Amino acid sequence: MTRDGTFGNVPGHALQRGNALTGTPVPLTRKERSVRPTISKYLALGATASAFALLAGACGSGSTSSGGGASSDQVHQMYTWVSTDNDRAQWQSFVDAAKEKDPNFTLTFDGPAFNDYWTKVKTRMVASDAPCILTTQAARAQELSGLLEPLDSYMEAAGIKASDYNAAMMQGMTVDGKVLALPYDAEPDVLYYNREMFEKAGLEAPSTSYTTEQFLKDAKALTGDGKYGIAVKPLLLGNAPGDFGIAFGGQVSADGKNTLTDPKFVEGVQFAFDLVHKEQVAVAPNAADNDGPAQTAFTSGTAAMIVDGPWMYGSFEKELGDKLGVAVIPTPTGQPRAVIQGSGFGIAKSCPDKQAAFNVLKELVTPEVIGTVADKQGTVPSVESAMDKWAANKPADSAEAVRVLLENGTPLVTTTTWNQINTSFQQYSPEGFRGTKTAQDILSDLQNSAG
Repeated sequence: MTRDGTFGNVPGHALQRGNALTGTPVPLTRKERSVRPTISKYLALGATASAFALLAGACGSGSTSSGGGASSDQVHQMYTWVSTDNDRAQWQSFVDAAKEKDPNFTLTFDGPAFNDYWTKVKTRMVASDAPCILTTQAARAQELSGLLEPLDSYMEAAGIKASDYNAAMMQGMTVDGKVLALPYDAEPDVLYYNREMFEKAGLEAPSTSYTTEQFLKDAKALTGDGKYGIAVKPLLLGNAPGDFGIAFGGQVSADGKNTLTDPKFVEGVQFAFDLVHKEQVAVAPNAADNDGPAQTAFTSGTAAMIVDGPWMYGSFEKELGDKLGVAVIPTPTGQPRAVIQGSGFGIAKSCPDKQAAFNVLKELVTPEVIGTVADKQGTVPSVESAMDKWAANKPADSAEAVRVLLENGTPLVTTTTWNQINTSFQQYSPEGFRGTKTAQDILSDLQNSAG
């Protein structure tokens, strides 16, 4: 540990997101997260097979438009984030999978980098030639609600039920009682761990009822000789502070308002801060670190654990191989609780032929298409019936941890000031990790400034 509280000679390259099957690294697009109270559980699919059969509709439904000319072109266009080759490959995987089922299916896509998308989409989608389909995170559905057409009537006509999809994701995609997008993934934040380091320390692998008490004992046992129990980032979610805040029973928003000073959330964030300056089982990050240094510390064996998203599985597996394990986020009680993030497809209010656009959209969110993309790209599917494809070739205990978190997750919802909150937390969190400010100090300041 260096004087400034950073890892010493850890390689400076940042890990990147990769394909979960091939492990091929590509630049990581960091997802942002948020929460509401726990309600998620895959609802019983029951007799939804027939409903899903209607998703594909008649042959050619994805390429049929009741309009013509510009309208027809627009219903086959999607505006989305395209930050990296991995983003482009993911969207193309959806197109290819839909085309396998319906050879007449057509859809083109384009858009800016992820960080720019949330600003540019608000101007692009009001243009006369705007694409009819757009993507949103569940966390941003409220922010983009003015752009998104409610899908309820289209879903009803097509026999599609909200219960066909992960409940937490559907709550995140629902604003003022209206469904604004249909999700294609449902990804809970997880605790990655190094199996070999646990074994050498004589520790049992984390169970699905992992407690913060046992986690802290393990982290202390794994710390020493230049090694640390866990690597932490300066970020809020997809990182120890925010995820422990949620694991402790807190929430960051409710009824469209920030709740950063929720006592349980504050307690969890303080627990994460204490891992550095009090327990000394982690190293304080710098504000400019983002994900990279902590991820590299984990894959290099400098740190035994890290909190991150399932989309990092491929990159971590490439570096660690069979040593990689996936566990639930520890909680004080041992009852799992984690934030579920994810994204989905919606229709622009500006679309001149919304029914034709929905005919395209519904072909992107069938279990077959979602499962194919999960298999190829590693996204955790939003449909329970597609989970087996995602879990294939993964250790049973790792897949089980993700399933348990999906059943005990909180939906992804934020406010319109979420970007400001994330940016400010990243700036000030190193002070929390180093003990110069408390979680209460930092979160109160953010609550007051962001509203």
